[in-house]
Amino acid sequence: MKEYLIIDGYNMIGAWQELADIKEENLEHAREKFIEIIANHAALTGAITIIVFDAYQVKGGIEKREKVNNVDIIYTKEGVTADMAIERICAQIPKHQKVFVATSDRLQQETIWGKGALRISARELQREIRMAQKDNKKHLEPKLYSANRLEDRLSPEVKAALERMRLGQHEEK
Repeated sequence: MKEYLIIDGYNMIGAWQELADIKEENLEHAREKFIEIIANHAALTGAITIIVFDAYQVKGGIEKREKVNNVDIIYTKEGVTADMAIERICAQIPKHQKVFVATSDRLQQETIWGKGALRISARELQREIRMAQKDNKKHLEPKLYSANRLEDRLSPEVKAALERMRLGQHEEK
């Protein structure tokens, strides 16, 4: 079963303090940082991930789609909220798929529940990302006693035969 994660991008940026602080200085930088975080998370989880940024109040804004490291990014057109786009996306996903929607918007949460999707709050998504990063680091850390050298993986018989060869003590047949 495929797993989908659909994210209200600006909602998350506004709810995550580190990104909200960046947003005050430069919205585009906060958006890029958020996309990078989500792309890394998607690579770890394998979930089909879609981030929606709305252009609801952008005069003349047109819908734009792009893909960044297997994450689909949707910028809505003028007059279309992220909530509206997320509802449309949820309706297009087959019912037997597992769909999570990341938003802290209470009305949106109730709407997506009605469509069969599960919701994740901004805090829950941030916690999930941190936990996945910690788990990934554990897997990447070298094992103190792991057999990384060829010598450590050879049987005693093979080691002895190689040592005899090294010393020029070939067995005669």
